[in-house]
Amino acid sequence: MKKYLILFLFLISAQIGLSQEKIEWLKFEEAVAANQANPKMLLVDVYTDWCGWCKVMDKNTFTDPEVISYVNENFYAVKLNAEDTERTFEFMGKTYSEAQMASAMRVRSYPNFVIIEPTLQNITQLPGYRPPVDFLKGINEVVEKAFRIKP
Repeated sequence: MKKYLILFLFLISAQIGLSQEKIEWLKFEEAVAANQANPKMLLVDVYTDWCGWCKVMDKNTFTDPEVISYVNENFYAVKLNAEDTERTFEFMGKTYSEAQMASAMRVRSYPNFVIIEPTLQNITQLPGYRPPVDFLKGINEVVEKAFRIKP
């Protein structure tokens, strides 16, 4: 019986550890809906399919355990394809494609990380590829400076 209890506890702890193994990416409208129930900042990863540095961010930065934990804890994370004109969603009474939303947020380079504060009124950007330590440092500086919020 003791063996089964130890095995059960091991499996539970392994499951808890696995729950933070990746960033919980949402669609834009899912993040907005989640924000209505529990306000948090939105972190929008604006990318394109051809962007090499976007792929490096996904492979190196967004797999880092500290980045995963920080993003999941402090943001609703969104992936937004700056060239997708097909998928549409509603935001603040208007219909946008992902490409139109990227344009409305004035994104001109990739990768680009748009941070939207919890009231969904103010945005700021953190452009360019960053390894994990630099990404965390940059995002903290942007949030503190732009929104006077300490995550």
